[in-house]
Order: sequence, then C-alpha cells, then structure tokens
Amino acid sequence: MKRFTKVITLLLILFAVYWSFKSAMPSYHEDATAPLTEFSTDRALTYVEKMSKEPHAVGFPAHTTVRNYIISELKSMGLETTIQEGHTAGDWGNLSKATNILARIKGSGKGKALLLLSHYDSNPHSSLGASDAGSGVATILEGVRAFLASNKQPKNDIIILISDAEELGLNGADLFVNGHPWAKEVGLTLNFEARGSGGPSYMLVETNRGNGKLISEFIKANPEFPVANSLVYSIYKMLPNDTDLTVFREDGDIEGLNFAFIDDHYDYHTVRDSYERLNRNTLAHQGSYLMPLLYHFADADLNNLKSLNDLVYFNVPFFKMVSYPFEWIWPMFALALLFFGVLLVNGFRKKTLDARQSLLGFVPMLITLTINGIVGYFSFKVLKWLYPAYADILHGFTYNGHTYIAAFVLFSLAICFWVYHKFKHINTPNLLVAPIIIWLVICGLVGTYLPGASFFIIPLYALLVSFMVIINQKNPSAYLLVFLALPALFIYAPFIKMFPIGLGLKMMVATTLLTTLTFYLLLPVFGFYKNKHRLGILGLLLFMGFMVSAHINSGFNEENAKPTSLLYVYDANSNHAKWATYEQVISDWTSQYIGDTKKVPEKLADKTISSKYSSGFTYVTDAPIKEIIAPKIETTLDTLIGNERVLELCITPQRNVNRLEVFTNTVEIKKAVINGIELSEYYLTHRKNGKLVTHYISNNEYTEIRLTLPKDTPLELTLYEASNDLLTNPQFTIPERPTNNIPMPFILNDAILWTKTLYYE
Repeated sequence: MKRFTKVITLLLILFAVYWSFKSAMPSYHEDATAPLTEFSTDRALTYVEKMSKEPHAVGFPAHTTVRNYIISELKSMGLETTIQEGHTAGDWGNLSKATNILARIKGSGKGKALLLLSHYDSNPHSSLGASDAGSGVATILEGVRAFLASNKQPKNDIIILISDAEELGLNGADLFVNGHPWAKEVGLTLNFEARGSGGPSYMLVETNRGNGKLISEFIKANPEFPVANSLVYSIYKMLPNDTDLTVFREDGDIEGLNFAFIDDHYDYHTVRDSYERLNRNTLAHQGSYLMPLLYHFADADLNNLKSLNDLVYFNVPFFKMVSYPFEWIWPMFALALLFFGVLLVNGFRKKTLDARQSLLGFVPMLITLTINGIVGYFSFKVLKWLYPAYADILHGFTYNGHTYIAAFVLFSLAICFWVYHKFKHINTPNLLVAPIIIWLVICGLVGTYLPGASFFIIPLYALLVSFMVIINQKNPSAYLLVFLALPALFIYAPFIKMFPIGLGLKMMVATTLLTTLTFYLLLPVFGFYKNKHRLGILGLLLFMGFMVSAHINSGFNEENAKPTSLLYVYDANSNHAKWATYEQVISDWTSQYIGDTKKVPEKLADKTISSKYSSGFTYVTDAPIKEIIAPKIETTLDTLIGNERVLELCITPQRNVNRLEVFTNTVEIKKAVINGIELSEYYLTHRKNGKLVTHYISNNEYTEIRLTLPKDTPLELTLYEASNDLLTNPQFTIPERPTNNIPMPFILNDAILWTKTLYYE
C-alpha cells in the first residue's frame, strides 16, 4: 500500500470514529427565540437553573420551594395541577413521605394514556440535582409547553407525573402506581433520567414481555438522534434496575421507555451536579427524543404495545435505527458459517491461503488479547495504588477518566500494531482466518447467552466480504476495505468508551479487549500497512503522553474537587463521641479533626449505617461530648399473641433531623409495619446487615414501628438518628470546605449522628 494511500485510509478511519460520536447527538445552539411551538434548549435551561439553586432532597427546605415552582409553571400553562401525598417504603425498606405532582392534558379518544415522567427530588444531602433529574423535569415542562402552544388536541390523554423521593427508593413512583386511580389508565410511560451531567442519552426499554412493538413504534416516531441498542437492553434486564420506570413495569405491568445520560459520571449525586455543568448538547438530545415521541404517542394506539417477540436493534450513523427479529439470529449465524466455509475452500483452492500460515495467525491474536486483557484488568487497581485518593471517588470514574480511556485505547492499538508487525511474514488473507474464527465464536456465544448483542454479526459479515475481496484480488482497493470496516467502527467505537464511563474505570478491561477485537475487524486495511511498528511506536508515545496528562490532572482543584466527609458520632450507650470519616486519603480539611491520632476503627457497632456502595467508616478519633438531644422513645405495646410477640414503639425527634435508621440483631422478623406501611415479606427475609428500615424524615415526624417476632426472642434495636447540620449547628465551629473539596456523595455526610442500642428481652 502506498504511503499516501496509507495516510488517507488512516485519516478516514479516524474520521469514521469521530463521526460515530458526533452523529449521535445534536449540537446546541442558542434558541431562546425559537418559535413557541418548538422545543427550546435555552427555555428548558431556565427551568433547570430555577430548580438547582440548592439541594432539594426530601425533608430539605428547598424541596418545597422546587415543588411549588413546578406547580406554578404547570398552572401557568393552563393545566389543572394536583398533588398526591403518602408514605411508602419501596422494595428496600426506605420509608419516606412522597409528594407527587400531577397534571393532565385531555385527549379526544378513550384509549390508554401517555405518561411523561421524571422526578424532582435531588439526592441527599448535597446534590443540586440539575441533571438528576432537573434536566428531566425541564425537558417535560418545555416539551409540554411547546405541545400546548401548537393548539393540537391529542387523541390520548397525556398525564404529567413529576414524582418525588425517587432517590430514596422510588417511593413516589410506588405511591402513584399502587395508590392513584390514573395509574390503571396508563398505556406507556416516557421517563427522563440522568446518571451524570453529559454525553448522549441512551434509550432503554422497560417491559415484562418482548420489545418488538415498543421498538417498532419508537422507530416510527423517528427521533433524529436515537442512541439505543439491544445489547444494553439485554444487560439492563439482568441488572437490579432502579429507576421509577421499574416500579411501573413490576407493579403495574406498564410499558415504558427510559431516556438517560451517563457521561461526566463524576458529577453524579454531587454538589457539582449544577446548572453550569449540565451539558447543553445533552439537554438538547433529551428534547430531540421527547418532541417526536410526544406527538407520535399522543395519537398512537397505546392499548396494543405488548408483544411476545423481541427485536435485535442498534443505531448507526445515516441509517438511525436498524432492527430485525430474534428469529433471524441463528439463520444469520449459519449463513456466516457457510460463507466462511466457502471462502476457506476457495482460498485454499486458489492457494491464497496456506494452512500453516493460517494457524500461525492465531499467535499474534492470542498475544494481543492476553497482553491487552491483563493490562486492562489490572489498570485501575494499579492507578488506585499510584493515586490512593482515587478511592475516595466512590463510583470509580475519576475526573481524568476520559484521558485514561484514550490512553488505554492507544496502548491496546500500540500492542496490536507492534505484535502484528512482528508477524508481517504472514500475508493478510492468512492473518484474517483467526480473527474471523474468534468473531464467529463470539457471535455464537452472544446468540446463546446475550441475544440482544447479536448485531455483532453485522461487522463480521463486512469482514467476510473483505476476506472474499482479499482472497480474489492481489491488490484490492484500500478505500473499499475502509468502507467495509465502517460497520465495526460505527458500532464498536461508542461501546469502547461507554463501558468504563457507565460502570467505572474498573471496567477498563472491556475497553482494551474491545479495542483489540475491533482492530481485528480492521486487519483487511491494516494488514497491507508496511512498517506497522511505527504506528505501534506512535501509539505508545501517545499513550505515555495521555498518561502524563492524566498524571498532571490527577490532583484536585476548584473545578475538580476532592470528595471529603466528616461526621460527629455520639454513642448514647457509652456516653462517648467520635469524629468519623469515609475518606481513604484524609484531606487537610478533615485532618483538622482526624489528624495524627487517626486509626482504622473497630466497628462503631455490630451494624453500620447504610450507604450506596456499602462503604464503612475508614478513620475515627475521639471527639468532645456535645449536648445532642436524644429522641423520645416510647414503648406503646409489648404483648404476646399465641406464639408471637408484638412490640410497638414510637420514636419522636427532639431536634431537627433528616434520617433515622434502625437495625436489629440476627432475629426473625415475621412482620414489620412502619408508620402504617408494611415492609414486604421478601425484604424482611433478604435484608442485609440487620437493617430494618431507613426513614427519611420530613417535618421532624415520628417513626412508629410495629414488629411481630417469635416469642422468647431477645431483640436488639440499634438506632441511628442523623441530622445534616454539622457545618451549621451552633455547638460546632466547623470551617467551610475549601473550594477544592466537595461533600462526598453516596454516604451520610456533614452529619451529627446519634446512636443507641435498645434491648428487649
């Protein structure tokens, strides 16, 4: 291959990778003056700004402010707005009083209703909730406003549900689905969510049956920038899902579509989930979904969305969404096997293929897979060893995470180019046999165990066509081979980036292995490159450059702040107090209280207050005794009924608190009712670490607990009562965090924690 052709093909490949990302999202442009009948990102941003000024979790003062603002906006559109209030505990023993916001646009028909859904509560205690899920609420408000401005009456009723307490256990969705009469009228739900502050919004299906009709209708609605594939759908079905839409599917058998973005994961649930950091392209992407879907499903037949059939589907530039039935999976696989067999016979007959060289082609493939797999698997473990403070980013995606992804992609490519250069004596047709076989194995495995990923066979077909061209032509067109490589680039490039973003840098192995496997699909082009080692050296130099850049940006600053934590823990049983933290690497701010005397603690109790990633205290030190007013604890009933003991107590805060958590010793709880809400039997038999209930408290309300357990069973109840006022409580003089620190998310933080164990013989 001529040098000029080599450079051009390499540039075309790089452009195709760029386009696989660029074409997935709209580009934001100022549109505040757009026609009132159109969705305006700028107008949606106005809603986000108003809702994300302060943390507004359930029980926080700004929670009511945000709710009243949303209600006023809906009313200004001429919509009659109501609220639904009530206690629920969800599936995880998280009790709260949720206040849902509801409005309805009347349709001309009598079919099922379309429901637009997002939640307005932010995560406790510091998140501003601009993306999660202020962006979703703003998308719905702006979309409904634009729809109403069109003066078009829909055929179906359109219900707007801005739910509450999603962050605490999907409580608002639980309250609606199981307690509101409108729930029985819903035929389809569109839910808008976020797990970061940027990137493309992925469409995910929620259904108890097949996805066939939902995907078909989604394609008919024709959103401009669909990002969806059945691999993510298959993985999503296997995971313990935790969005409001899950409640609609599980409890109401209601079909739904999720739209959620996950990039810039480091902002998730933090004070940096702000109006300023919400990606404008991302918000525009949410709007680009809502408007065509709103108009389509406003008039579609929502009574007939259930299906027993599944579709394989994926998005690709230029074609938007491609889909085909699951029934095609094995015929397509069989055809690929047959095609490969015919090509092998033809290649050996023409003597283009040689058995020995074809077998030798497995050696570079196995070497590259092994090296890149090992490096990817251990990469984040090594990085955390080199940079211990990364362990304080609990969700595992660092501020320089994108740089690391680029670095390890380049490393994987460098290894591939270098190793395959060492085997340059094997001609390209023989080199391709091993990659085709491994991709056939992969396609067979996914067809068996992960059928949603069966679109992997599309790039394999393109590889087989390239194989045919190379077998039959001594000097094939390099540009034709690049064209045949496009399916691999368009489909796999986004996955290479997505896995460590969505699942944390611990999944870098998915990036290195998928980069390697994609390289094999490009071997028809790269195989003709002479001096591949030069590209290997370039890739290695770029890898080192990106690693240097990542190192320079491995510290914390005002823009990318260190998560820190501090708690004051008072044990009423021992009359002893401690400072405690969840930090692995103690910040200067925290070291004012946990300094040279810090130590890895013994457990403060046999149980520990719950957190998202099961994080425990890392360091504690003695603290001065402060006057923390204990709650009022009353035993209102303790009696035997047959072979069962019924115990009832009421815990009433005597200070302003946000949370009460109750744990028990290892004991069988036959029935538990908290503030009139019965915890499910499944939860009681599967609860972890002895947790009984977490009550997220509004307006300092009491917690009434009624337990039924076998008689003659000793019971221990450990109470943790928490208030998020450590930095403002007048008994303490905690200085403000420096600008390069933020409150650590996913754990109890900035809190005064009172704990006591009660014994009932």
